[in-house]
Amino acid sequence: MIAPRDDIVIDVRGLAKDYVMGAETVAALRGVDLTVRRNEYVAVMGPSGSGKSTFMNLIGCLDTPTRGEYLLNGLRVSGLDDDQLSDIRNRYIGFVFQTFNLLPRASALENVELPLIYAGMSPRERRQCALEVLDRVGLASRAKHRPNELSGGQRQRVAIARALVTRPALILADEPTGNLDSRTSDEVMHMFQELHQAGQTIMLVTHEPDIAEHAERQIVLRDGVIASDSANLLVTV
Repeated sequence: MIAPRDDIVIDVRGLAKDYVMGAETVAALRGVDLTVRRNEYVAVMGPSGSGKSTFMNLIGCLDTPTRGEYLLNGLRVSGLDDDQLSDIRNRYIGFVFQTFNLLPRASALENVELPLIYAGMSPRERRQCALEVLDRVGLASRAKHRPNELSGGQRQRVAIARALVTRPALILADEPTGNLDSRTSDEVMHMFQELHQAGQTIMLVTHEPDIAEHAERQIVLRDGVIASDSANLLVTV
């Protein structure tokens, strides 16, 4: 059994996930061991069918492993039920998705407030927290705008603000530049770099090598196992 440690955000041992498809059992993840320390910036890569999406879903507490053990921020989350996982996600993980996943009829401010509503924070407190984090990503002046009134880069910044508002232990970003042009992608990745330098732990899932180069550590999955795990020596602080 893994012993919790204060300096570790992600600790998995023998993490595996099988899917039953008719008479066949498909092993999507075959036993992954991984430790991510606090304030690490990690990119996870891998070809289609490598287990990358399955791994992200398990780390994000969106699914449960078939076998293995997972500690998130010192909490044993492998084996928890759906309601418990939902609480863990809201408290400890900030998600940033390729498609932004913003509520179309809600303002930027209301979108950022959403996790705080689930957390039970009072309207006054959550509004103040949301405004502060929107200011942090440079969008305080656009707080009342709806997603269709924002550019793609601005929508992703709102999504990053929503991920940050609960002060999560982990930012989990799934292809965060997939719908952005190259200039806007650079701006978003610069923002992730600033968050990392401020002490945020980040796991970035991507298929693009140039995006992965922004991280200080690169992990490659292949056939459901870790094929390589190395520091990126090109990253500058």
